[in-house]
Amino acid sequence: MSVKNEFSKYAKEYNNFNIIQQIAAKALVRDIKSKPKKILEIGCGSGQVYKYINWEIERYDAIDFSPSMCELHPRGENIEINCFDFDSREFEVFLKNKRFDIILSSSAMQWSKDLKKLVKQLSLSTDEINAVLFTSNTFKTIQDITKTSSPILSVEKIKEAFLNCFICEFEIHNYNIEFDNKKDLFDYIKKSGVSGGSSNLDFKKAKKLYKEYTLNYLEFEVIFVKTVSKI
Repeated sequence: MSVKNEFSKYAKEYNNFNIIQQIAAKALVRDIKSKPKKILEIGCGSGQVYKYINWEIERYDAIDFSPSMCELHPRGENIEINCFDFDSREFEVFLKNKRFDIILSSSAMQWSKDLKKLVKQLSLSTDEINAVLFTSNTFKTIQDITKTSSPILSVEKIKEAFLNCFICEFEIHNYNIEFDNKKDLFDYIKKSGVSGGSSNLDFKKAKKLYKEYTLNYLEFEVIFVKTVSKI
């Protein structure tokens, strides 16, 4: 299943399973000191970033590639929601000649097919980006057991993409979520929006994982990126 289809399939249940995403979104907004008036959010989901903004804004542009997610996002006179992929030509056209006080992204940019190109495009429309991305160390034990590689970018690749255009501050945080049983744990993997389709292992690997995964928690690693200035 593609990343897009996975998000759309579980959109209605997403807010019950995106615990880490909600923690990240809250921290992302809390660290904004400038109270920007014109904001672009990419990968807006159901609005977990927007709901934490508690200052007056002039315009809030939000994009997400899942129609089901876009339907759940808060509406308002100064909110414009567009449903398209931030890796698409459509997004390039959208950005042309636009300026934003800040561009925000929480738990989304790690899915970019070319993060370095995306950051470069964003740098033409703003001087400030605040973002949180999952890293390839998320679900590390699962990858070790199944001998599979993460579909998510590594810390090094993420840093490289941003440092190509900006001087940045980075913070890495690790989280664990505990579960009462294996069923709840594996349901979370499917519905949390973190697996990126990698939860659909073949029968042999899935059986091996269920048998050998002895932890009662899942591992998550996120990197907070705050641009300081352009290069």
